Amino acid sequence: MKILVTGGAIIRDDQGRILLQRRSDYGDWGLPGGGMNAGESIEETMIREIHEETGLVVTHYELHTVYSGSRMKYKYPDGNEVVFVMFIFNAKADLTGRIAKDNKTLIYADKEQESLQLEFKSIEEIKVEDISTVQRPLIEDLKNDRKSILRT
Repeated sequence: MKILVTGGAIIRDDQGRILLQRRSDYGDWGLPGGGMNAGESIEETMIREIHEETGLVVTHYELHTVYSGSRMKYKYPDGNEVVFVMFIFNAKADLTGRIAKDNKTLIYADKEQESLQLEFKSIEEIKVEDISTVQRPLIEDLKNDRKSILRT
């Protein structure tokens, strides 16, 4: 079983809603982010992945939490099994002119087609069952206002 180190971000709009991404690889919702490349710092990973998946440029960030352990096991639709170590940051980006007229959709033409949808949702609107299984603990912790750096 492989260990995958990932960097992702909680990006909030001016109403405090969280940017969620519906991914093309498994169709579930989650925070934007992705896997670390060899030689990258985790901060570089998060900044690169956010830009690739949303078109946003991270202007400020701080570490929110790190998830590891048995809850981070994931089986891809193709049968590959991995264990994630997820570094989650609180990040800021300039959203000026990037939110559609519906006041929730982030405007982005994703050339790599990793993102099916990008939407801002309040924590109350987010349905845990719609979230990627590996990110459910993170959403549950946000809903319950749990705060600690290391989580298993």
